[in-house]
Amino acid sequence: MLWPFATSAVAINLFMLGLLGQAIGLAALSPLTALWLSLPLGLPATWAAARWVRSLLRQAEG
Repeated sequence: MLWPFATSAVAINLFMLGLLGQAIGLAALSPLTALWLSLPLGLPATWAAARWVRSLLRQAEG
């Protein structure tokens, strides 16, 4: 259930990284390109977010 949210976060971060890359002479990423690049990266991001939430739940339980 977290996959769409994690993939969206990755897409936004890639787009912002592309905008920052213009400062050092790289080409800007379009939002559509950032979205396409985020699709395969969304799965590892989802896995990391799920592990983080699981650890927070374990910590809250004691």
